[in-house]
Parts: sequence; C-alpha cells; structure tokens
Amino acid sequence: MSQRTVEINIVDRKLKIACPIGQETALLSAAQELSDRLSKASVNKAISSPEQTLLMTALNLANDLLKTQQQLKIEQQGNQQKITLLQSTIEQAISHTKKKTA
Repeated sequence: MSQRTVEINIVDRKLKIACPIGQETALLSAAQELSDRLSKASVNKAISSPEQTLLMTALNLANDLLKTQQQLKIEQQGNQQKITLLQSTIEQAISHTKKKTA
C-alpha cells in the first residue's frame, strides 16, 4: 500500500509520520484528539511528569476504546435478536399464508 508523509502536531510538537494514502484525515483527527487529551491531562497538578501524563492519557484512551467495544457488542447482540425475531415472524406469516391457500 502506498504511503504518504503527513505532518501532525501533538501538544505543540511537530512530527512527520508515514500514513497510508487515504487515511490522512483519520490520522490528523487522531493526532488532534491525542493532543487535546494530553493538554487537558497536563493541567492536572496530580500528574507530576510527562511520562505519567502520557501513561494516564493512554490508559484513558484504552478504557474509552474498551467501553466503546463493549457497547458495540451489546448493540450487535440486540440487533441480532431483532433479526431473529423478524425472521421468525416472517416465517410464521409465510407458513400461515401457505396454510390458507392449501
């Protein structure tokens, strides 16, 4: 896959990163999200070092990802139940129609 170098800005630090063509917008959005979260975390005086700030931000991002994945799984299960119910209802309607015409 072809790559392109994209310049991102995270907490006023410019970095050049190789990025698959077509994914530039996603990379820039991710960099902005990370920069915003790092800026917010660095305001917290309880976090004493840049390493702690990075670690806490990474843990918060991982936690958000896990919660989103869990929510998606719950929604998928709910959708599957609805599909199963619809299939059953359709099959019953078809069966009922066949009995009437027989």
